[in-house]
Amino acid sequence: MVDTSSFVCSRRSLLGSLGASGVAALSGCASVLGGDSQSVRLLSAGSLASLFDEHVGPAFEDETGITLHGEYYGSNAVMRMVRDRTKHPDVVVSADASLLREQLYEEFTDWDVEFGSNSLGIGYNEETSLGRALERGEPWYEVVRGVESGDLAIGDPDLDPLGYRAIQAFELAAEKHDLDGFRDELLDLVYEEPEEPQMMAGVETGSRAGAVVYHNMAVDHEMPFLEFPDEYNFSDPGLADHYASVSYTTDDGYTAPGRPILYNATVTDDADNPSAGAELVQFLIDNPDVLTDAGLTVSESLPRTHGSVPEDIDV
Repeated sequence: MVDTSSFVCSRRSLLGSLGASGVAALSGCASVLGGDSQSVRLLSAGSLASLFDEHVGPAFEDETGITLHGEYYGSNAVMRMVRDRTKHPDVVVSADASLLREQLYEEFTDWDVEFGSNSLGIGYNEETSLGRALERGEPWYEVVRGVESGDLAIGDPDLDPLGYRAIQAFELAAEKHDLDGFRDELLDLVYEEPEEPQMMAGVETGSRAGAVVYHNMAVDHEMPFLEFPDEYNFSDPGLADHYASVSYTTDDGYTAPGRPILYNATVTDDADNPSAGAELVQFLIDNPDVLTDAGLTVSESLPRTHGSVPEDIDV
């Protein structure tokens, strides 16, 4: 029987100190802790479900031999699951970089890597009245005022940044286009979808005319996408102060200011397989083409690190 009482298998001590032998040692550590060195558990923003399952996962396994097991929810819900310890992932990915830092730093991690960005707009079914009007070039903010209740979907703002960004976009659009009462009017019309990965399903079948989604989500479903102007699509870091002029407070009291869309990833301090987690984060850093093929944007300023990034992560 092996005495494991002298083993110290924390993610930080191992990743921060091991050199060329790091992968082997970390894999051994994962075995001691009950982890599977050939798999990695991911808890991610729902908007990236197709990216990880259909693009990153297969390519990552081909390159490393490690299988990715992903679960996908709104980023707010992801943070709650980690904090409540109802989920125990190796890697956490958020659609709002600041959200991850504010919710998980100190207790669960002290670093992250920003690896991609996105833009907000309307993914729509061109065979619906909304879709036909958008195809004709009619202003979206005039068209949506005439849709039937529930025809336009947004994410649940209390569960994910996609939802609260939609509301923030309505507010900024009202300001830009001088639309009195526009935000509240739309909130009375839209359907709030609690399952972010299902946002485009209703649009695909035609049961909903459109949804306020990220660009990559429309790409996933080969749907037309009307990108909002930079003033409210949250894609331009240069407009950060403008985006921050609006905010949304979730039902649990978290206030999210408007801010540019940035996806970030971290390996949790208590990951069962920190070696595989680090390899997945490194894969995101090293393979921007995989991300852009799936509809994300990877600008010249990305990837970008924050906090005490382990030495094994090479940016």
